[in-house]
Amino acid sequence: MLAGKPEASDDPSMLVIPTAPWAHTLFDVLAWAASAVTGTMLHRWRLRDATERLAQTTGSGYFAALAIGALAGAWALGSANTLRMATPILSHSIAGALAGAIIGVEIYKRAIGLRGSTGTPFVGPIAAGIVVGRWGCLFAGLPDGTYGIPTSLPWAVDLGDGVGRQPVEVYESLAMLMFLIVYGAAQQRQQSWALRRSFYVLAGWYGAQRFVWEFLKPYPTLIGPLNIFHLLCLGLVAYGCAFYRADLYHERAAAGSGPLPLLR
Repeated sequence: MLAGKPEASDDPSMLVIPTAPWAHTLFDVLAWAASAVTGTMLHRWRLRDATERLAQTTGSGYFAALAIGALAGAWALGSANTLRMATPILSHSIAGALAGAIIGVEIYKRAIGLRGSTGTPFVGPIAAGIVVGRWGCLFAGLPDGTYGIPTSLPWAVDLGDGVGRQPVEVYESLAMLMFLIVYGAAQQRQQSWALRRSFYVLAGWYGAQRFVWEFLKPYPTLIGPLNIFHLLCLGLVAYGCAFYRADLYHERAAAGSGPLPLLR
C-alpha cells in the first residue's frame, strides 16, 4: 500500500477500480478525439448542409460567444458547488460549460437577429465527448470529486477507500450513449427533430438524466434536497422544451400549416 493511501476493500461485492489523477487527462484527450471523429463522420454523412449554414449565417463572434460562455459557465458553476464543500476547491463542470455556452450563443443570436437552432453540428460531438470523458472522472478516483454516495448495490465501486459507491459517472456515460444511438438512428431516417432541433433535445435529455444522478452524489444542497446542479439541470430541461416548441411552431407556420395548438 502506498503511504497515505487508503487500502482497497477485499469485499467481493464491490468492483475495485484502479485510479490515478492522470487518468482524467488521458480520457479528456480521448474525449476530444471521440468528439472530433464523431463530428467528422456526421458532417460527411448528414450534416454538411447544416455546418455550411452555420458558417454562412454566423460570424467569428458566434464562436467567441460560445467559447467564452462555455469557459465562464464551466468554472463559475463548478466552483460554486465545490467551494461549498468541506474542502473548498476551484473546479469546472461540463453541465456548467453547456449552460454557459447556451447563454453566450443565445445572447449573440439575439444581438444579430438570428433565429432558429444553430447547434445541430455540435450535438454528436458533445454527446460522444461526455460518453468517453465521464470514464476519466471515474478512473481519476476520489480526488476528482465526482464520485457517488455509498451503496450496497452489487455494482458498487471501490475507488480506493474501501467504500462501495454509486458509479454515477458510468450512469451518465451510458445515458448519453443511449442518446447518441437514438440520435444516429434518427439521422439515418432523416427525422425532422434530428436534422433541425437535435440540440434542444440534447440539452433537455442531458438535463433530465443528470438531474436524476445528482441525487446519488454527496454535494451540498441548496434548496431542500436539491443542489446547484439540480437547479441547473431543470434550467436545461426548460430551455430544451421551450426552444424545441418554439422552433416547431415557426417551422409549421412557415410551411403554411398554421400554428400548433397550445396543448397537445
